[in-house]
Amino acid sequence: MSVLGDSIGRSKRSRGAGAVAAPPISATSPSAVPAAGPAQPSSPVPEPERSELRRRRDALAEEVTELHWDLGGLAYEMAIRDHFRLDVLVRRAALLQERDAELAELERLLRLEESASAGSCRACGAPYSRGAAFCWQCGTTLMERMPSIASLAEG
Repeated sequence: MSVLGDSIGRSKRSRGAGAVAAPPISATSPSAVPAAGPAQPSSPVPEPERSELRRRRDALAEEVTELHWDLGGLAYEMAIRDHFRLDVLVRRAALLQERDAELAELERLLRLEESASAGSCRACGAPYSRGAAFCWQCGTTLMERMPSIASLAEG
């Protein structure tokens, strides 16, 4: 569990039996009634219609959000104790940076998928757009160059 989770658990335990829990919201209470507005669909998108890239992007987006939250909580906990462990912060920030870069790459691939991807590289599998002569990732030639008619007529 993270440092923030540990401290939350300690603060709940330290309150003991004297703490009064908030009453549960009943179905008849005014705060349980949804606000008036446009009707929301029961489920956003059925699972079979979502691509694997979208599912991976959504999972990574959740993970990045969680890592942001944890890093902020970790820094806060260190600040209130006036004891910073820079090595711990750097490791957590590096993990966040890795996941954020992976998320950005997935979002780029999704935009490419939605716009017009012509195919994927035979050598490395990276997607490429229409008209690309070389793979952006490995440099493999994607289009064979044909000699021009003028050069054929000369020879």
